[in-house]
Amino acid sequence: MKNTIINIKSLLKLVQLVAVFLFVSVLFAQPALPERGITVLPTQAIDFGIFYVNGAGTIEVDYQGNVTVTGGVISLNTTSVTPAIFEIKLCQGRTITIDYDYSVMINGSNGGQLELVIGPTERGISGDEFPSQNDCNFITVLRVGGKLLVPSNAVPGIYTGSFPMTFTQE
Repeated sequence: MKNTIINIKSLLKLVQLVAVFLFVSVLFAQPALPERGITVLPTQAIDFGIFYVNGAGTIEVDYQGNVTVTGGVISLNTTSVTPAIFEIKLCQGRTITIDYDYSVMINGSNGGQLELVIGPTERGISGDEFPSQNDCNFITVLRVGGKLLVPSNAVPGIYTGSFPMTFTQE
């Protein structure tokens, strides 16, 4: 009976040693987890250029930088017109969902406010998804357009503001 107990104890120690060895082997055999961080850098502000108001209307800059005006808004300088640009860096080719408010109010230097309708982007509208590249060093560019709703009694001045965008990785 004593030999049986020693053999069982030896067998248990051997099983424990093998289990520890397998755990260590598995621990070291696991690949590094992929980077999950997302970096978004705004690199260019949206700019509607210089325009004149001769009645209510709109001025729109699409994500390619093209200008469209309606109503009493007259564009005077389209050379400074630019869409907003964001640079997105995300590893492993994950999917990115963009979300943003429909519009925000921007403030004029002489008082007054204009409504800025955000979007669309070159990757879709709010709630749309798009893939990033597989390379962790590749930068995905996102261009965003917008439209200013200009009332006939808009106060002349320089209008500035910001709009929030949320980038969620899937």
